[in-house]
Amino acid sequence: MKRTWIAVGVWVVLCSVLLAQAPAAKNMIGTWKLNPAKSTFSPGPALKSQTAKLDPVDGGMKVVADRVEADGKLTHFEWTAKFDGKDYPVKGDPARDAVSVKKIDDYTLEITNKKGGKALTTIRAVYARDGKTRTETTTGTNAQGQKVHNVTAWDKQ
Repeated sequence: MKRTWIAVGVWVVLCSVLLAQAPAAKNMIGTWKLNPAKSTFSPGPALKSQTAKLDPVDGGMKVVADRVEADGKLTHFEWTAKFDGKDYPVKGDPARDAVSVKKIDDYTLEITNKKGGKALTTIRAVYARDGKTRTETTTGTNAQGQKVHNVTAWDKQ
């Protein structure tokens, strides 16, 4: 019985390591556009638009995005991260300076947004099996100390 539990433990560790080293699944890769009409922002205000290009990298992904804030200001940001839960820098986003990413499975990512070493929000990104849409649920607290609960809909271009 003890050997069985050891074997199960080793198997779980190996699967976790292999999953963390796997690149982004094909359904995640590509150019994605925010669908503001199907999205909710609390506390708001809503973004006017955002487009993000996701590319695979060894053991993770690269994100390059352009968004139009509620006030019309343009923001361009980029980050590259492995799916290992470690912190990686974000360039160009005033709301965060680092992300850590965990790949839950081929359809789900968990992204923690950080500023000054402090975790602010977590995004749970769920990709449709057909690869045409994704839904992101963002929870946590923004830099102003307000509770955040955004649900955003994305369409693959």
